[in-house]
Amino acid sequence: MQGDHPRVRMRALSLIALEGMPLVRSGDDIAAFISNALTRQDIALVENDVLVVAQKIVSKAQGRHVALREVTPSASAKALSAETGKDPRIVEVILSESTDVLRHRQDLIVVAHRQGFVMANAGIDQSNVEQDEEETVLLLPDNCDAAAEHLRGALEPRTGCALGVIIADSFGRAWRRGTIGTALGAAGLPALIDMRGTPDLFGRALRVTEIGFADEIAAAASLLMGQAAEAIPVVLVRGLSWSAPEAPAAALLRHPSDDLFR
Repeated sequence: MQGDHPRVRMRALSLIALEGMPLVRSGDDIAAFISNALTRQDIALVENDVLVVAQKIVSKAQGRHVALREVTPSASAKALSAETGKDPRIVEVILSESTDVLRHRQDLIVVAHRQGFVMANAGIDQSNVEQDEEETVLLLPDNCDAAAEHLRGALEPRTGCALGVIIADSFGRAWRRGTIGTALGAAGLPALIDMRGTPDLFGRALRVTEIGFADEIAAAASLLMGQAAEAIPVVLVRGLSWSAPEAPAAALLRHPSDDLFR
């Protein structure tokens, strides 16, 4: 690594839940909702503030709903449905959002999403989605990094300072139980920080260390966002400091040839 080594140095962080956000519907202006919430809580954003935004409200604003009554399952979807017990229409939507089915068992399908994420059920979800007789599912945002950049572009002129934006979702992990907040999209910050070549406490150069910076931030924000009926879709993270160059969340994706769990 040439030049200065990247640094991540913080001594204290503040996480602030933005409360009172309205339910988001297709076509809504999330940047305006966030700005209004900040005003209500008398919060002025400052340089390097990071807003962590729940994937679900971005998907809703983009209109990423699918009515299951309009889905016709393919033969592949029907076969996988028989093996997993999942609704064949939902299986069809999962397959349409995926490039490969990696694992499956009862009520679970692990796929490679078309945006590169390895995840359960392609992120297809019915929780916290307004339902018409349980006939609607919600897809992930279309191009999560671009969506984060778009939101940052809409917010920065309103605030007059450089911001970071992370679009986060809850992910399970192949080697541990439980879900944690994970960055699907990122803008205005380094999603991945390469520490290789940086000296450790005793002067030895790190050989493999890379920091999933955006994932760590998303996981912290998830403590306030919650997983059920908390209704906190946006969290402000303040006090972050970094020197690494910007990198999108796509930088966090491991190449299939390096993935020992596939």
